[in-house]
This record gives sequence, structure tokens and C-alpha cells, in this order.
Amino acid sequence: MDTSLHDILASYNDRSPLEQAHTIPASWYVDARVAELERQNVFGRTWQVVARVDQVQRPGQYVTADLVGEPLVVVRGNDRQLRAFYNVCRHHAAAVVTEAQGTASILRCPYHGWSYGLDGSLKGAPEFEGVCSFDRAQNGLLLVRVETWEQFVLVNLDPKAAPLADFLGRLVQRVAPLDLGSMHFFERRSYSLNCNWKVFVDNYLDGGYHVPHLHKALNSVLDYKQYTIETEDRYCLQSSPMVASNEDAATSATRTGDRAWYFWQYPNFMINLYHGYMDTNLVLPDGTDRCKVIFDFYFDDVSDSAAERNRQSIAVGERVNDEDVGICEAVQRGLHSRAYGAGRLSVRREAGEHLFHRLLAADLKSRPEETAGIH
Repeated sequence: MDTSLHDILASYNDRSPLEQAHTIPASWYVDARVAELERQNVFGRTWQVVARVDQVQRPGQYVTADLVGEPLVVVRGNDRQLRAFYNVCRHHAAAVVTEAQGTASILRCPYHGWSYGLDGSLKGAPEFEGVCSFDRAQNGLLLVRVETWEQFVLVNLDPKAAPLADFLGRLVQRVAPLDLGSMHFFERRSYSLNCNWKVFVDNYLDGGYHVPHLHKALNSVLDYKQYTIETEDRYCLQSSPMVASNEDAATSATRTGDRAWYFWQYPNFMINLYHGYMDTNLVLPDGTDRCKVIFDFYFDDVSDSAAERNRQSIAVGERVNDEDVGICEAVQRGLHSRAYGAGRLSVRREAGEHLFHRLLAADLKSRPEETAGIH
């Protein structure tokens, strides 16, 4: 007999302290009902990064995004207010804005020509004379909550969610001294992985446990014994002193500074910082066995003279990512095996993963009356 979703969720004890804790069970990574519950209770109710502030600085600038199946558009109004909407025409549900980003004075649906102002109000509905009980004021684009933090634009699909500042908690103060604003966007790269999104997050949050074994070049410039893990609110900070090394010239040249900083914000956003370099990772689910990871690369100097150095730095990052992809996909295959149920956690290294699993469990087990249709 199939195990019920209730029993699958109950099989993880989110009250166990780290020294007694297990990981979330394998079923949480492979069961489609868990994935649907995550869509509703995690991605549908947490603040999610969808754009950069520099993309929507001027009136009319817009960015589109897809958040676990919900099409969205973020646009700066003529009043300079930033707004987000469901990118769904109120007439016959087509996407109103079809480009990834751009500038527009009006948002016009390509299907039947319905047009909307930058404030989302319906401006035009061609050949709609004679339609009874049609209220234009009630047929504008539907709003989505949107706020900004540092260089990032975030949205929340839940109109009742706490403000962004509450969600981020003390992460705001922790990041502020690092001056993320001095970093300038350079390039985006996206990757499709054959693993559940949580596998990628787990790998990120293992406190450097896998670094000496999987990332030997990166490990050569980190002081692994002094690697620290801090958890608070909904974030984890992993950091390490940097050391000089001749083991890998490209890594030594591009991963410099006094300290490496690796921030994770629940549930799926990472910020990685070295001297003069930053990249962000956004992990999005694509079913149970696949995910998409979006890397944005930033540098303190994005001039033409620095372009070659920046590309070399990205190449180092891609090599690290390739190493992670291989192991994450191997883990996903193992999660389907009858030989694996759940694992234990390293007290020294895996406090971040423990935090992730407990936060996830709290969200998945919340509002059971709204998930009654998932059996």
C-alpha cells in the first residue's frame, strides 16, 4: 500500500537536536506529492528573488520571471514605484509581456490586444462594446507583493506573508558591512541538473564537508580547519580564511582576499563573496528529479580591461559547479535506492543543513487544511 503524504511528513522529526538528528528522508526528494506541497507551502509563501534592482531602475523597465509555474512581471511605474503582477491577461490568460526584460510605456497582450498601464490598470479592451456588467477597474493585472533588498528584487505570492525585512531577519545586518553594492553585474549562466532542488541546497550547506574531497583546487585556497558555520533565523553563513597556494593558478588568481563568505537564505538563494567577486545562486525546482540553478556573476570592475580576468573567474566557478553537478546527480540516483532511507549529520559541519531541513519541515507541515487535496 502506498504511504500517505501525512506519514511521509511525519517520518521526519524536526525537533531532534543536531547531535541526534537525521536528514529528511529520501521520500521527500522523490515523491511528487512533496514537490506539489513545496510549490504551495514553500515557493508560494516565501520571498523569492526574481530580478536585480538595476534591471528596473527607470520608469517602464520590466523583467519577467516564472516562479514554480506562476508567470510574473516586475515593472517600474511612471510614478517610480516598483510593482509586480501576475503576467496573465485578464481576458484569455495569455502572457501579456513576452520578453525577458525591456522597456515599455504600456503593457499590451499579443493575443487580443488588451493593454495595461504600468500600474496594472486596464487601458484598452478592443471591440468590447456592448459587454454587460464589465467593470474595467476590476480587470487590471493582479498584483503580487514586491520588495527590494541590497541589489535584489523579491516577490511573495502570499498576500498575508510577513514583510521582507521580517523574513530576512538578522541577515540584513550580517550582510550590510560587506558592501554588496560595490559589485556590478557581469553575466548570467543557467544550468539544468538531474536532481531535486533540495539536493543542491544540501550540498551547499554541508559546511565545507565535501570541499577537500570534491573541490581540490578550491580547497587549496581555503583554511579548511578554520572553516566556520553560523546559523540564525532563516540563513546560514559559512566562511573561511583564505590562504596562499600554488596548487591551481587560475583558482589562486581569482579567489583572493582575507576571507571567503558563503551565505544561504532559506529556501533557495545563495551569495558567494571573495575579494572583488560575487556570485549568486538561485535554485528552482523542476519536478522531483530536476532543478534549474541560475548563477549571476558580479565583479567590482566590469570594464573592458577587466573582462578577461572576469571570464577566467567565471571559468573557475564553472569548474566548481561541474564538480557539484556530478555529485548531486549521483545523490539523486541514490535517493531512489531501497538501500537508503535517511542519513545522519555531522555536528561539526552540517548545522546549516539541519536548519534547512527544520525550516522546510515547518513549512510543509503548516496549513494542512489547504493541502487536503494532496494525498
